[in-house]
Amino acid sequence: MTMRPIRLLGDAVLRTPAEPVTSFDAELRSLVTDLMDTLLGAPGRAGVAAPQIGVSARVFVYDADGEVGHVVNPTIELSEELQEGDEGCLSIPELYFSTPRAMYATVEGFDQYGTPLTVRGGGFLARALQHETDHLDGKLYIDTLRGDTRRQALREIRAAAWSRR
Repeated sequence: MTMRPIRLLGDAVLRTPAEPVTSFDAELRSLVTDLMDTLLGAPGRAGVAAPQIGVSARVFVYDADGEVGHVVNPTIELSEELQEGDEGCLSIPELYFSTPRAMYATVEGFDQYGTPLTVRGGGFLARALQHETDHLDGKLYIDTLRGDTRRQALREIRAAAWSRR
């Protein structure tokens, strides 16, 4: 089992769009295994994207609403119906803020062998799919926050012990 360290806010890899995967080979399968080990190796994790472990590749893993899997080179379609709920991120540890997201999401991509796949979900699974896809685009959930919630998030991030390293 290889649990990889999670990169924290401030690391440039988190703000850089990830590179598309072009080779569905042993290296990709090893990355998916490391991502899954990192996801399942600690309780309470809903997803991990490759940039969060320092790898610029369009790959993420998820464990939400009883569904566990991975997606390579995802594209996402979102419903117009919205949900509101607390969201957190391993790259912004111990902080949670009410974050608007689409109620339903459909992700299309590939598995680690290059076979096309589709993942559809509502509620928490939809939230996780959106969150992880955003990571691959160099975005963090705090980027969606507005007004007082955003100001509070930025204050708490500046005050967090991990942000002063």
